[in-house]
Amino acid sequence: MTDEGAPAVTGESTSWQRLRRQLWQPPRAHGEQPSERVVGPLELFYDLVVVVLVAQAAHHLAGKLTLRGLGEYAAVFGLVWIAWVNGSLHHELHGREDARARSTFLLQILVLVPLGAFIPEAGGARGAAFAVTAGSLFAVLAVLWLLASRGDRPEYRRSSRLFVTGTVCCAVILGASALLPAASRVWTWGLLDVVYLAGFAAVILTAVPGAAATLTITDALIERFGLLIIIVLGETVTGVVSGLAAEPLGALTIAVALIAVVVGFGAWWTYFDFAGHRAPRRTPAATVQWMLAHLPLTAAVASMGAAMVGLVEHAHAGRTAAATSWVLCGGAAVVLVSTMFVAAALEAWRSKRKLYRPLSRICATAVVACLGLGAVRPAPIVLGLVLVVLFGIPWGFAVGYRLRRPDAIDGQLVG
Repeated sequence: MTDEGAPAVTGESTSWQRLRRQLWQPPRAHGEQPSERVVGPLELFYDLVVVVLVAQAAHHLAGKLTLRGLGEYAAVFGLVWIAWVNGSLHHELHGREDARARSTFLLQILVLVPLGAFIPEAGGARGAAFAVTAGSLFAVLAVLWLLASRGDRPEYRRSSRLFVTGTVCCAVILGASALLPAASRVWTWGLLDVVYLAGFAAVILTAVPGAAATLTITDALIERFGLLIIIVLGETVTGVVSGLAAEPLGALTIAVALIAVVVGFGAWWTYFDFAGHRAPRRTPAATVQWMLAHLPLTAAVASMGAAMVGLVEHAHAGRTAAATSWVLCGGAAVVLVSTMFVAAALEAWRSKRKLYRPLSRICATAVVACLGLGAVRPAPIVLGLVLVVLFGIPWGFAVGYRLRRPDAIDGQLVG
């Protein structure tokens, strides 16, 4: 017997409810991160959109290789990278393969597109527009995290509240920075980058034991970080091609261009041979170190691509221009340092001490040599060749290690 006022449940409504549950599932709860997951095409599309913004920042830097230009680049790149990590972690922890995930990514992309258009003039005429748009992006991210945290168990609530509050504050400060003068605005963004990342690290490091294990660096997340590096490495090739397109083609110009490509390839083999596609130790400190070390690494790779434009355009110069020399050599130094910081968070850092300890010292020596090379500023072709050698020294050491211990590698150069 049924209540007369109760609505009849029809097969049609049941089918619709079932379809709705399949297409629009609630966010995955904290603590339910899948241990095994394949990176999907939606995430790859999102990454490509973010790299368009990275390319905009790098192209702007290529035409403005000054201290002010570097400052603008660092501040803007930091905000873009933080937004990318935010969106990536939200999907990693709470996303599903449904229409809701597509909608959340699309919403972010719809804000990222105009944000990218404002990047070339973010330090000037379009700075206010960039600030408001960036604030809107972080507001969207804050809402997504808030919705995901509504069903948190007690051990996750403190961390969730802190993270959502920090993201809301970031959105408000970004929006308010539109009212500041251009120079003060860029300084505010840079300071905000530092404070936000420090807060992000603090949330993970101070989480209660149960919540600290919420964020696990899975194979999917490792692949995402590696794929971003690969895509950004394409900026080094873009820089070379842009330099070639702007100059009459001669033997020396082509030689410098090809050597510059090899330098970019050196950044690739440094990261992937020593640190890429490897899981960090399962501790909060190692997780934070592994993630944050990718920020300067990615920024340095993109800046090297920006400097390669000038290197190729002035291939016939007797000395490399000071700005080009410092950005390219400084970027190479940061790649080496950051790669070692990523490697130091790996389990292999402890299990293969005989490899990584001397390798870190060799990389430190190469870093000093890179900075010295930047100060000396030899001709572009010489500078490029020396950078290739400096990237090759740590790699040569690793090859020697493999030759001495062929059974300890498991298909990778350094394990």
